[in-house]
Amino acid sequence: MKKIISILMFAFTFGCMSAQENFEVSTLRIGPFKVFMPRAEAEKLAGTKLTNSNGEKKNTVKYNGEAIQVDLFDNYINEANPSVPSITYMTTTSKKFKTKSGIGVGSTRDDLINAYRNYPNFSVRPDWDDNSKPIKDSGYFNIEDSQAGTLLSFKFINNIVTEISVYLNEGC
Repeated sequence: MKKIISILMFAFTFGCMSAQENFEVSTLRIGPFKVFMPRAEAEKLAGTKLTNSNGEKKNTVKYNGEAIQVDLFDNYINEANPSVPSITYMTTTSKKFKTKSGIGVGSTRDDLINAYRNYPNFSVRPDWDDNSKPIKDSGYFNIEDSQAGTLLSFKFINNIVTEISVYLNEGC
C-alpha cells in the first residue's frame, strides 16, 4: 500500500510540475518571455545576465531545456522611464512551443492558412537572399497585432514551419 501511495505522490508531483510549464506562443510571447519585458525580469527567468543587442550580439536562453533567442534594446516606456532595456525580439526553433491553435515548428503552411484564414491581419511573403532574389520554397507567414504593435512570424521552408519569431513591428 505504501508503494502505491509513493508512486501516486511521485506521479502527482511531476504532473503538477509539467502543468506549470509555459510553451505558449502568441503575438506577445514565446513561453514566459514577453515583448516589452524589462531586462531584470527576463534575467530572473533566464537565470543569467542578458546584454542589449547591437544587431550582432544575441542572447540565447534555455527554458525547460528549449532554446529561445532573446534580444533586448532600450525602449521608451514613458516620461518617468525614457530608456528601459527590454525584450524587443524573440525566436525559437523548438517544436515544444505552440500557439493556442496548435501551430508550431513542424506545422505546414496549409495548417497556418487554415488556422488563421479569418484573422484580420496576416500576410505570406517569400524569403530573399543577399542578392535580393526570392528564395525558392522559403517564406514567412506573419500575423500582425496592430493593437500591441507586434508581429508573430512563422518561417517556413518547403511548406514546413522551421522557426517562430515574435517582435516589435516598426512598420518597415
